[in-house]
Amino acid sequence: MDKETPKLDWYLKWFSSAIVLIAMSMRGIPELYMYDLVFSTVGITGWLGVSIIWKDRALILLNSCGLLFLLRNLFSQIVI
Repeated sequence: MDKETPKLDWYLKWFSSAIVLIAMSMRGIPELYMYDLVFSTVGITGWLGVSIIWKDRALILLNSCGLLFLLRNLFSQIVI
């Protein structure tokens, strides 16, 4: 096992995964819809960062589109 200190992507992927799981635990509860959107947006933004660090185009595409969808829903809820 490598004793090297974990890199930024290691911390970011685990933080982002935890945030996405928190968001998913709120999904389907109407009173927590905004919290779900905010946590999902933060988590997907973190995963977009990880995918950019990894230079993984499939993950970049997936997370970029996911982020756009989440931001659209978030802004539509704020404006209404």
